[in-house]
Formats: sequence, C-alpha cells, structure tokens
Amino acid sequence: MEPFRIAVPQSDLDQLHDRLAHARWPAGLPGVGWSRGVPPEKLRELADHWRTGYDWRAAEARLNEYPQFTTEIDGQTVWFLHVRSARPEAPALLLTHGYPSSPAEFLGLIEPLAADFHLVIPALPGYAYSTPLAGTGWAMMRTARAWVELMRRLGYERYGVHGGDVGAGVSGAVASLDGEHVIGCHVVTDPPTAAATATFIPGMADRLDPNDPVDKVILERIDAFRTDGSGYLSIMNTRPQTIGYGLTDSPIFQLAWVAEKFEEWTRMPIDRDQMLTTISLYWFTGCGVSAAHTLYEQAHSYEWGGEATVPQGFAVFGADETVPRLIPVPDGTHWTEFPHGGHFPAMEAPDDVVADLRTFFGPLS
Repeated sequence: MEPFRIAVPQSDLDQLHDRLAHARWPAGLPGVGWSRGVPPEKLRELADHWRTGYDWRAAEARLNEYPQFTTEIDGQTVWFLHVRSARPEAPALLLTHGYPSSPAEFLGLIEPLAADFHLVIPALPGYAYSTPLAGTGWAMMRTARAWVELMRRLGYERYGVHGGDVGAGVSGAVASLDGEHVIGCHVVTDPPTAAATATFIPGMADRLDPNDPVDKVILERIDAFRTDGSGYLSIMNTRPQTIGYGLTDSPIFQLAWVAEKFEEWTRMPIDRDQMLTTISLYWFTGCGVSAAHTLYEQAHSYEWGGEATVPQGFAVFGADETVPRLIPVPDGTHWTEFPHGGHFPAMEAPDDVVADLRTFFGPLS
C-alpha cells in the first residue's frame, strides 16, 4: 500500500483551459433539443463554466482531505480512498461506482457514513488513478476478485458492499466470491437502468406479455434503449480504441460524452461541479479510453459469479411497478422504493442513500 495524493501539474490545468478556450465547435440544428445529443449552446455554457467557474484546485483539495492509497493487485494499479471510522469496532463498507463515474460520486456520503463504517472507495480498474489499464480481461468478475484481495490486505474480516450500475454487478460478484466475510450486499437501481439491463438477459423480452400493462411499459423501455439509448455502449462495446482518441485528445468530446449521460439519467438536480470533478479526473488521467475498454471486456465476458447467499438489499430510485418484475428477489430481501432520483442517487439523493444503508446494514453489523 502506497500513500497517494492528487497533484495535477499546473501546466496540465493551463493546457485544459487553453484547449477549452480554443475549441472548434460544430454547428447545431434548430429545434432538435437533446434528441440528437448535447445541444451546442448547453455544452458551450458548461465548457465555459469548466474553464472559468469550476475550481479544480478546490475539488483536488477536497479529495485530498481523505486518506488515499494505491496498490497493485493482479498486475493492476488500484487507487482508493480509505476513511476509517472513529469507532474501531465498526464494520467496513466497500463502495463501488459505475460508468461514467468515479469515487467522487460518493463524496456526499463520506462524512455521514464514516460515523458507522470504515469506508473503502476504490476506482474501478481503468478509471481515474486506477490507470493505466494493465491489460485485457478487466471485466466485473476479475474486478470483484481484486476487491476481495483489497479487503483482505486491509485486514477487514467483516464488510458490506454497495454499488450501482457496474458497481452493483461488482458488488454482487464480491458477495458471491467472499460470502465468508461479506455481511451484506446493497445496490441501487432505477427503472430505466433495470430495463436497459434486461436487454442483455437472453429471452427476457419473450417472457414479457405485451398485453399486460406493466410488461408493456418494460418492453417499451427495452425497445427505447435498443433503438435510441444504447449508441454510446455499442461503440464502446465494439470499438473502444477508436472512440478513445477523441476522449483522450479533446476535452470537449470528453465533456459531452459524460455530461450527456448525466442529463439523460438523472431525475433530480445535481451539483454540476461534482460532475465536473469526475470529468476532470477522466481528463487529467486520460482514462476515457481505458474505461471504454473495460466495458468492451464486460460485453465479451462469459464469466459470471455464483449466487450470493449473504443478505441482500435494493434501493430503487424513481421507483414504479416495473422494477420488481425485472429483479426477482427472495422473501426477506430488503427493498426500499423512492419516488425520486435516478441513475446517480449518491449525487441526487445522498441523504436517502445514507439512511437506507444504515437501515439495511444496522442489524447486520
């Protein structure tokens, strides 16, 4: 374990600002809004704020308030925050982000959760300072095995896991691999994400009845994802290196690529500076291409974890009647529905996430 501290050279920050100031902008079309991607006027405003209003040094200092480390696991550099609770007997909680995100997603959870848990918050391999990507094969199961090893090295005999998006898959895999030490697995989801995930389950559409009102909504969402919402994923699942040139060379491209997803997938206002912290981490580390490679790896992976036998908890944001159809859960599973929020609840509704984590893990701790 090596102590780590973020220190972006001023020359890198100056270059970012210069690139943003001299960007070459494409023309837009009137009246199309967000239907064809990020509108130029929206991205111009966000890029100007990134250049003149957003304070990277303040974000850097905030991240550096928390102890950070790097370690090498299975040949891969892993960067993580490790915040110990004032309660030595507290259990540990492993928080895993998804795409397009980073450990910065959890900044609003650290202070309240540290009262009850030792927190371990790693960047997925290929993301932020868990770079460069050491090689091929970094799909969810390999990441889960690395997380099990990380928690072993940190000396935690009892720990919980939590995540959303890719982080939910990794957390479930950790629970299946290390049930001897994992006390519970808690994940967050939302109806569009659940429907999008269902597109990858063989035969799912055939099991749904288009004449049933709830199934009809699910089928419509699956179709919407396939025809209109999956373009970004199709590119990264097939040509991650090609898309990586734009993500690595153009801050405007990197900004648009991530900001579009935050716009489409959130249902509540978020702190755009927190979003820009993640985008800045992508830019300064050049991880856009390596993150894309990990999505390619998952799309071509045939390795899946076994069934987790530990207690499981689900927090559904923006909940409606469709999600229980898509996520069959056994009796006794912790299940909480929130009418608000979306794909990034740790940023959209952090108080609700903290409360649900405490409710779920409290009896298990």
